[in-house]
Amino acid sequence: MKIAVVTDSNSGLSQEMGKELGVTVIPMPFFIDGNEYFEGINLSQKEFFDKLASGSSFSTSQPAIGVLMETWDEVLKDNDYLLYFPMSSGLSKSCETATILSKSDEYEGKVFVIDNKRISVPLLQSIYDALELIKKGLDVNEIVKILLDTSMEHDIFIMLDTLEYLKKGGRITPAAAMLGGFLKLKPVLLIKGDKLDSYKMRNRTLDGAKQILKDACRKCMDKYLESDPNATFHFEVAYSGVSNEEALKLAEEIKLEFNTSIVTVMPLSLSISCHTGPGALGMAISKVVRYKNEEVVFNNRISILKEAQIN
Repeated sequence: MKIAVVTDSNSGLSQEMGKELGVTVIPMPFFIDGNEYFEGINLSQKEFFDKLASGSSFSTSQPAIGVLMETWDEVLKDNDYLLYFPMSSGLSKSCETATILSKSDEYEGKVFVIDNKRISVPLLQSIYDALELIKKGLDVNEIVKILLDTSMEHDIFIMLDTLEYLKKGGRITPAAAMLGGFLKLKPVLLIKGDKLDSYKMRNRTLDGAKQILKDACRKCMDKYLESDPNATFHFEVAYSGVSNEEALKLAEEIKLEFNTSIVTVMPLSLSISCHTGPGALGMAISKVVRYKNEEVVFNNRISILKEAQIN
């Protein structure tokens, strides 16, 4: 039985990377100054941040039901089942829309929406896990259960360079944004499951913020190890903006501090970048999934995404 994987561009996968992985990527739609754009189709990272800096009006949307149906129908022509990975249901209604559609007579039992509370690099890691479990020949229901059972075994912390875009999105007051700018704070936010929340708001330097990212992930690892002493972890870095220089530096620091050889480096999805603005820098950990006491590791990612990897 053939199982396909479909996601949207909130995973950080570009159209080209999706093709290399054999994963169908639905582009997320945006409305900028009243015009509709699609991530990775007619809106690149550079164009997005140029428009963001120019003061253009932004709003995010979700893939239209017609787009979902067309994509699912096309994929199901050559596959028996389809695993669909949208962004966390707590951060967008796109997951709810897809779930309702998957329960219709046309798709029930064939399309499985994986609401595993993730976005960006942890979501990408979940896709890797699915690809490896498919390769191992697991039944589709086994794969879905594993992915949902491990959904919360990840953490992502993001440092912002500015509070301006959180103010625009109504997530903080203008007074708080002004005070943060005056004090030159670089707040660190936590994305966990259903929400974007504050973590540390007092750090003022990039180096201080990066250390907070690493310390926060270390604490999360320790908690996982308390209940599972044999746990191992994937390490990931996400960034916003057109330059990945600081992201690559952070990845090298992680390699040294956590004694790991691979750190995945990917841009934040534009849906998140709308709220973070440029210059955001994040670190994430994802607990390695096990099946029958064996680690599930999709090794092909190193060569397929070589431009986005630190080896």
